[in-house]
Formats: sequence, structure tokens, C-alpha cells
Amino acid sequence: MNPAPNLILIGPMGAGKTSIGRRLAERFSLEFVDVDQVVVDEAGTSIASIFENAGEAAFRQREKQVLARLLQQHGQLVSTGGGAVLDPDNRALIRARGFVVYLRVSVPAQLRRLQRDRLRPLLQRDDRDQVLNEMALRRDPLYRDSADLIVDTDHFTPAEATAHLVVRLATLWQITEPLA
Repeated sequence: MNPAPNLILIGPMGAGKTSIGRRLAERFSLEFVDVDQVVVDEAGTSIASIFENAGEAAFRQREKQVLARLLQQHGQLVSTGGGAVLDPDNRALIRARGFVVYLRVSVPAQLRRLQRDRLRPLLQRDDRDQVLNEMALRRDPLYRDSADLIVDTDHFTPAEATAHLVVRLATLWQITEPLA
């Protein structure tokens, strides 16, 4: 059993972090928090707009600040952005403050799931498959190194992945109680 104050989902875009995360949070009576959504809410603009007007580095800095603040709390399911693991401080914090589940997805499955997506700044190109392959090569080792559990979501619906994870997490993770 691996006790931790939060449950954290990491993985690339299209892996199901938000859709599976909402279901898992409900199942385990955790507060669901999507880091990207908090960044958007606090910035008052979209991630695409942040990328366009301030650049990826500015987005990553906001992401890092939000993640650090959120992970000071307890009893949450935190869905990270796909690139959060690029920062070594984020990886250390994620490992220290949560039981980390890597939702893995193949590039072909990502392409299917994201084919209609026009909002993600890193995918606003004609060579989506190349972009996703390059990101996977760089990020997969970081996801693996950060994870307590890896689940391949390619052939699962969000409901099936959730059911699978509930069973696995029941034997692997226990939420720690907050310090008084």
C-alpha cells in the first residue's frame, strides 16, 4: 500500500486524464482539479491565447505555480497538463505529494481521439502525428519515472478505464490523513 495525500493523473493529451479523472474523483470522494483549467480560470484566457501572446515558457511557469499551490492541499484528484512532467521540480513535487497514475496512450489512439481538436496549441499543425511522436519520445520516460502505476488507455472507454483503476487503486493506494 502506497499512502499519499492526493491522487495525480499524468500522461499525454488524449489519454483521458480529465474524463477518467472526474469519474475516479467521484468514486473516491476526492475533489477533482484540472491544472490546465485552473491556469485558464486564473489567466482569464485560453491556453492557446497564453501560448500565442506570452509563449510556452510563460504557460509552463503558470502551470508550475498552480501545480505547486494545488499540491499543498489534500484529498484531491489532480489532472496535470501533458507537459507538466517536463519540469524536474514538478516531477519531484508530483511524486512527493501524490500517488501518481500514468495514463498511457499510443500516438495512433491520440490521433483518433484528438482528430477534431482545434484548441490545443501544440497540435495546430499539419504534421500532428510527427508532433505527437516527438512528444512521446521525450515525455514517456519522464511519465514512467514519475508513476506509481501505469495504465494503457488505448482500448478502454473512460468508464472501463475507471472501473479498472478503481480495482487497482483499492489495493495500491491509500489516502493519508491531513496533518492537524
